[in-house]
Amino acid sequence: MDRHLTEVNGGETAQDDGTALDALIQFYRAFNAGDLKGLEQVWLGGSDPSMDNPIGGIRRGWDQIADGYSKLFKGKTKVQVTFHDFTSQGGDEWHLFVGRERGVCQTATETLDVAFRTTRWFVRKDGGWRQLHHHGSVEDPQMLAAYRKLIFG
Repeated sequence: MDRHLTEVNGGETAQDDGTALDALIQFYRAFNAGDLKGLEQVWLGGSDPSMDNPIGGIRRGWDQIADGYSKLFKGKTKVQVTFHDFTSQGGDEWHLFVGRERGVCQTATETLDVAFRTTRWFVRKDGGWRQLHHHGSVEDPQMLAAYRKLIFG
């Protein structure tokens, strides 16, 4: 991977060179746009993928993951994040991004700055890089409580 971005929010120009970084850019473009179909193109299908974070808990398989994203996108909040302070390493068949996300969670009347620790693991499958696993965690319990209140009411 020759490009060295310091942050990714999906607004970057993809090189269309078949790298995992392009898949990461595609993920953030779809997530920040609330585009479930776009996320489906990035995530591995079937029962193999998994996600673990404080809002969605543990989700296994694309159907459970998609259900969580769908609920978030159809809810009263809009979440926008930028991935930063990350490392990137991988091989021919796998790639791991480990870093942080910062952004905002907004409703019609409230805005909350959010920050997460984030891991995204991609594998080469089905002709491209597909996300196999995401893990997110929160360092600030007060921010997490406020975030959960905005998301769940």
